[in-house]
Amino acid sequence: MPETSLAAPDSPVVRPLDALIGLARLAPSDCPSEALALAQVSLVDWLVCGIAGATEPVAEKMRAFAAAEQGAASAASVFGGGHAPARMAALVNGTTSHALDYDDTHFDHVGHLSVGIFPAALAMAEAQQASAEALAAAFLLGAETAIRLGTVLGAGHYNRGFHQTATAGAFGATVAAARLAGLTEPQMRAALGLCATRASGLKSQFGTMGKPLNAGIAAANGVEAVQLAQLGLTSADDGIFGPQGFVETHCDAPVPFAGGLRDMRFADNRYKFHACCHGLHAMIEGLRGIAAGIDLAQVDRLELRTNPRWLRVCDLKAPRTGLEVKFSYAWLAGMVLRGLETGEGGIYTDALAHDPGLAAFAQRVEVTGDRALSDQQGSGVLHLRDGRALRFSHDLAAPLPPAELMRRVAGKARAVLGARAEPVLALMQRIEADPAGVPARDIGALIRA
Repeated sequence: MPETSLAAPDSPVVRPLDALIGLARLAPSDCPSEALALAQVSLVDWLVCGIAGATEPVAEKMRAFAAAEQGAASAASVFGGGHAPARMAALVNGTTSHALDYDDTHFDHVGHLSVGIFPAALAMAEAQQASAEALAAAFLLGAETAIRLGTVLGAGHYNRGFHQTATAGAFGATVAAARLAGLTEPQMRAALGLCATRASGLKSQFGTMGKPLNAGIAAANGVEAVQLAQLGLTSADDGIFGPQGFVETHCDAPVPFAGGLRDMRFADNRYKFHACCHGLHAMIEGLRGIAAGIDLAQVDRLELRTNPRWLRVCDLKAPRTGLEVKFSYAWLAGMVLRGLETGEGGIYTDALAHDPGLAAFAQRVEVTGDRALSDQQGSGVLHLRDGRALRFSHDLAAPLPPAELMRRVAGKARAVLGARAEPVLALMQRIEADPAGVPARDIGALIRA
């Protein structure tokens, strides 16, 4: 797809869909260097999550599903080994990389960007023999698309039960794949319209294998919409913002679209250093700051305050499986006080969900919603049996310096991958030094290993 420049100022009367298409056609040189660098961090973080998730049961089932699909060229790489057709590879890789629930979050978008967009972008980048630079730029502009649409849909869309990783994220996957496939502007319009009739995903799947599948669906929908547009399938002129389009049918009170191309919001992306829902991380970080020397038996009760949004997501009182533990304030609080490493994905087992000590402690955890807190903040009081009251709070919005962010991502890679982290980090160094000189096929080879 031809790229455009930011030389002309944004028009105040441009239609939202036209603004999105203009965003999707930006040249890498028009993207802020800081945002492109952060996109490369996201690439490493996504690779870590996908490689680590490749041995999860849901990943094994997805590879078996891919192996059963016949009749198409299998040119795209799959986490855990082998190739598959591009759409199927995107489905498998999106699901696999979200299996541990350890991937990044953008709180304006209210979802995970990398797991829905990178799989679609990589599948197309391998087919086009594109570079890591082109892959990162496509991801960045796909992410910007998803963020802007997620913002339009707003909290109401999420609170109603839609999983924006899969809904708004599918449009980001479409933009990323379309850039790499070289779609024309009319084809891009058709692809986004076709995506509008496919994008889907529900929060009711949280705590099951259906949640990571939502990410795979987003990626697969993006690839499918692009491939169908290439074949000439037509669509509504504006399937997103037009009459009975995606926004009108999925949102009662849309937020006005902000179309300024110079306003890159990806810089607010946040990364996980605990293998559970991001709504729990402020509590975990706050508790870790006061937990030294505290035993579960010393605790009388824990009072936790959080943004009300998370009460229907992260407040499972009695998780039944390891996957459900990842959505339980009470269980994670007990794990922190017990000194368990919440960054180890393998710790979230079904046996942990039936731990009698954690179950007993969960009865002493009180969680309340507080609208004064943002969805990145958490605070509380740990009441001890000796009468002490230890207060804590944390705000995930406090930015980390780039060097510290990369250090923590590298530490996360080594923690979850062990020796397998070194090839990932070596590839990252190559991309940092010369992104245009690293072919996407090298990334594909890495995820197959």
